[in-house]
Amino acid sequence: RAAGLDGGGAFQGWAGGYPEIVKENELFERYYRELGIVPAGEWGAFMAALREPLPATLRITGYRSHAKEILHCLKEKYFRELQDLEVDGQKVEMPQALSWYPEELAWHTNLSRKILRKSPQLEKFHQFLVSETECGNISRQEAVSMIPPLLLNVNPHHKILDMCAAPGSKTAQLIEMLHADMNVPFPKGFVIANDVDNKRCYLLVHQAKRLNSPCIMVVNHDASSIPNLLIDVDGRKEVLFYDRILCDVPCSGDGTMRKNIDVWKKWTTQNSLQLHGLQLRIATRGVEQLAEGGRMVYSTCSLNPIENEAVIASLLEKSQGALELADVSSELPGLKRMPGITKWKIMLKDGQWFEEWKDVPSNRQTQIRPTMFPIKDEEKLKAMNLERCLRILPHHQNTGGFFVAVLIKKSPMPWNKRQPKVHQKLLQRTGDSEVPAANSDNGSECVTEDPTLAENEESEKKQELQNSDTEQSKKEGVCGPPPSKKMKLFGFKEDPFVFLPEDDPLFLPIQKFYALDPSFPKMNLLTRTQEGKKRQLYMVSKELRNVLLNNSEKMKVINTGIKVWSRNSDGEQFGCAFRLAQEGIYTLYPFIHARIINVCIEDVKILLTQENPFLSKFSSETQKKVKDMAMGSIVLKYDPDPEKPDDLQCPIVLCGWQGKTSLRAFVPKNERLHYLRMMGVEVFKAKRKEEESESKTAEEVQHRLAQTEEGMDVEDKERDLVTKMEAEAGEESCHSPVESTAMEVENKIENLDQSSKNANSHVSQESKDTDTSNVKE
Repeated sequence: RAAGLDGGGAFQGWAGGYPEIVKENELFERYYRELGIVPAGEWGAFMAALREPLPATLRITGYRSHAKEILHCLKEKYFRELQDLEVDGQKVEMPQALSWYPEELAWHTNLSRKILRKSPQLEKFHQFLVSETECGNISRQEAVSMIPPLLLNVNPHHKILDMCAAPGSKTAQLIEMLHADMNVPFPKGFVIANDVDNKRCYLLVHQAKRLNSPCIMVVNHDASSIPNLLIDVDGRKEVLFYDRILCDVPCSGDGTMRKNIDVWKKWTTQNSLQLHGLQLRIATRGVEQLAEGGRMVYSTCSLNPIENEAVIASLLEKSQGALELADVSSELPGLKRMPGITKWKIMLKDGQWFEEWKDVPSNRQTQIRPTMFPIKDEEKLKAMNLERCLRILPHHQNTGGFFVAVLIKKSPMPWNKRQPKVHQKLLQRTGDSEVPAANSDNGSECVTEDPTLAENEESEKKQELQNSDTEQSKKEGVCGPPPSKKMKLFGFKEDPFVFLPEDDPLFLPIQKFYALDPSFPKMNLLTRTQEGKKRQLYMVSKELRNVLLNNSEKMKVINTGIKVWSRNSDGEQFGCAFRLAQEGIYTLYPFIHARIINVCIEDVKILLTQENPFLSKFSSETQKKVKDMAMGSIVLKYDPDPEKPDDLQCPIVLCGWQGKTSLRAFVPKNERLHYLRMMGVEVFKAKRKEEESESKTAEEVQHRLAQTEEGMDVEDKERDLVTKMEAEAGEESCHSPVESTAMEVENKIENLDQSSKNANSHVSQESKDTDTSNVKE
């Protein structure tokens, strides 16, 4: 089981609980000593570090304006309370900022799950961590896992593919980078996050959903054969090439020994030999889909050159100059790293060594492949610059072990040279990948010949026939696999994504009620219901709309879009059947020109601490603004006053409801606690009182809920999968429910009873860096 901080679950750590596992593995020591990946004289320190538990690490979500406030809160309040604190006779070390992570947004500490949960002195801090993690303001992630997204150099206009994304901590980092400018509600870039495991895709959804971005799509494919997608560019279909690709492949995980203790007894050289082929196929598929000038980061949580330099060298060799390793030595100053190696050998689990392919006996040639050996040609080897790879050793900065290589694509891959004209027609004919991925076993390449003119014409006719059934659906804005799709046989049957038609009568009252700006992109609104009443409206960016409309028949989409409006049964009598949804409010707010009430900080505190306060409790300014406003859904906006530096210095936008005599906020419980903390309100005691009174108010709240909201939408199928899953890498599982569904994480703040359960639950979202073998695939 893992120790340390996982990718979204809880803290783990400090010794205890593993007396049966001896942290010794003779084969491991013999193998890595011989390979010489650890500098001379450091072997003792390296092994000692591996036997120590991993420090817990957390990352503050970087793209919200609240990041600075959270950092201030952590440093000035919670960290100060840890000074000179002793728990069970052990001094609690002060948390330290990771020296190489920008703007002090990542920290590590020696606090363990056990200490946090059992120690009364740390109960407030633990509650803060759990609550802020569920809000998406803090991500609990291993330090080395934060490196690949940073080295991708993401800009808001980049189209990004995350090939093996679950459980999603790196994906979350990528989304943050897209939203670097919070004043831009729809960045031009997007993240397509893929995972082969249908169940783990829902963990991915849960992680990504906390960030409330209209620019993320979760898909379910085998990364080694992920299909080419088409997009509409000025009326013509073109293949989508990605500006950035994160290729964090399944690996043996021997860099995770400090938290994944099973690796000590299970480690063998066999794991790497079995994974090498898959890793090379995934990396090959990645570079095929990378745009020229684009950047792909290949990473593993393994120290083994068979999974690392051997994969990169093989990829570089068959690219014939189309790829080069980027020199990132000046990036992330403060990060201690070892250069990639150029010489290594292969060892079987019986201890037998091989230095060259020609030495491998025929009965071993299925286990050992030519691409696993170093390049012999010295000139070729020198040109590859393998030393530009990064290997992170655990004893250098008290981390896990990790490997990263950053690749730049200079020209099309040799087997894709004729891509622009020929391959688009070929693609439309096959509806599949550009060409078969280069054979990872022997490094041979598949070259696609030019189809003849007759073949081109024939393929176009076939394509017309193939598309005749789907074109009508596309015109109607319906995106979903046709009924015969085989992929519906496994995993969940997903509902279609249906874009709102241009003339949908549903939209006019919404537009009028909220005085939406003429620039509001209504064509980006979608629902998950093809027939019947539309209960929820979601929104994607126009770039993701383009992807959805042009690829629904070849792509298994698990989730996309953020909820912006929810149907309210009482709403129609107030002029609009849809109320605003909190998760989409920061995206919607720039387009809304009516029903906005600016409130002072005292008003915000009342809204967040009282369930349905009377108007008379609010400031006279707020009462005046509300007086002439019709009942219904409203926006509550707090703007900081720079002349009051002690007050909260970041803006807040809340969804609310104006009744006849009251004003309330529709904000999920954890977000309420987050905003109150940022305002310096002690929410710990308030929570205790709230829990005592919840049983009394539950019935009344249920009745009110029934009046104010109809049932959930079609897509609100029970998906507690996220919670039922025992963490596959041996993490401790959490048995409390996350939410009623992973797709529709509506906290329903109206229902205090339910939201209280949500506040106390958190999924044990294991970092994939903890896995021992092949967990992602």
